Amino acid sequence: MYRSDAIRVVMENVKEEIVVSNIGDPSKETYHIRDRPRNFYMLGSLGLASSVSLGLALSCREKVICLDGDGSLLMNLGSLATIANQKPDNLVLIALDNGCYGTTGNQKTYASALTDLEKVANACGIHNTYKVEDPKKFSNILAECLKDHNLSFIHVLVEPNIPRAGNIPLEPIAIKNRFMKAL
Repeated sequence: MYRSDAIRVVMENVKEEIVVSNIGDPSKETYHIRDRPRNFYMLGSLGLASSVSLGLALSCREKVICLDGDGSLLMNLGSLATIANQKPDNLVLIALDNGCYGTTGNQKTYASALTDLEKVANACGIHNTYKVEDPKKFSNILAECLKDHNLSFIHVLVEPNIPRAGNIPLEPIAIKNRFMKAL
């Protein structure tokens, strides 16, 4: 499964949930798969999708889905410890792990070698963790996570690929304003 396949699974399961997508290609793919005002596209802040998602989860009761990447999580590993300690029961953190920094040319990340992000999340104190490669299994796990009231971490192993999604035709201020209005 490619990252875009995993994002498609997420967006097929989304109803009214808030979705925060990681910088670069994941945001572009999310936009082109299913744009909606309740999506917040990160543009220029590698490593902060999980932190922004935590802030949203702590400030509202709605379910928040974070589409993060392995490279982004590795840039801000402290966010996992903070998230685990805050324990928002309305946050589903999805690590789309292609083993590389896909947006900048597929340079390998440490997740491609020794660092297992599911084990890291669990070691930080997130106990509702999953690792998945199959789209159908991912869809089933995500559906369960969206129903329950637990902090969840889903480590989705995806194949690296060169994405073909175009740019998001919205200015950053327009993304922010429509997102805030939708909330």
